[in-house]
Amino acid sequence: MNIVLDTNVLLVSLPTHSKYYPIYQALLNKRFDLFVSNEILTEYEEILAQKLGTARTDLKLQELLNLSNVHSIEPFYNWQLIETDPDDNKFCDCAVACGADYLVTNDRHYAILAQIPFPPITTIKAEDFLRLITQPIPPLTFL
Repeated sequence: MNIVLDTNVLLVSLPTHSKYYPIYQALLNKRFDLFVSNEILTEYEEILAQKLGTARTDLKLQELLNLSNVHSIEPFYNWQLIETDPDDNKFCDCAVACGADYLVTNDRHYAILAQIPFPPITTIKAEDFLRLITQPIPPLTFL
């Protein structure tokens, strides 16, 4: 599963006491592939540094970038799909470039994507993504 995580979801999934911590654990356990661009990493760094401080942020970003299921990608086209908050477009562009199964966000600005048929981007709230990754995998059945 290819995923793009909005900064708001990454932020709430880091604390071990958060109900969203299983999202970060699933990333560490390689349950999905995370795609990031340089613009996304810059935003992660900026926002995490405000919340965690520079030293802890540097450690978290190093941890992320050392995971084999975290992939850096540079979109070659800027779709400019979200006019109300253009800063969110970097996540859309990354999702299109990597063929993301989901762009995971709690930001209401992404709701406009449901009305845009092309390029297709499927957004999912953190709560729904959490449910998706924590449900048991059904056993294989053979006919």
